[in-house]
Amino acid sequence: MIDAKENPNPERFLKIVRGMTEEQRLKKEFELSDVTRELSKQGLRERFPDLNDTEFKNLYFERLELCHTRNW
Repeated sequence: MIDAKENPNPERFLKIVRGMTEEQRLKKEFELSDVTRELSKQGLRERFPDLNDTEFKNLYFERLELCHTRNW
């Protein structure tokens, strides 16, 4: 079964993105990056609620390092 929320209207999405200026697209990319970062932190905090701030920061950066590719 396909979840309709995954990509409800890809043509409309592409039309909107193509209508943006480069500056608008870059701003949106930064916004999405910020949201992703905060969701990641929230998920880690929920999984590891007993870590102090230093332990949490170390865990976050360890996980972040695993996400970066080294192909470029």
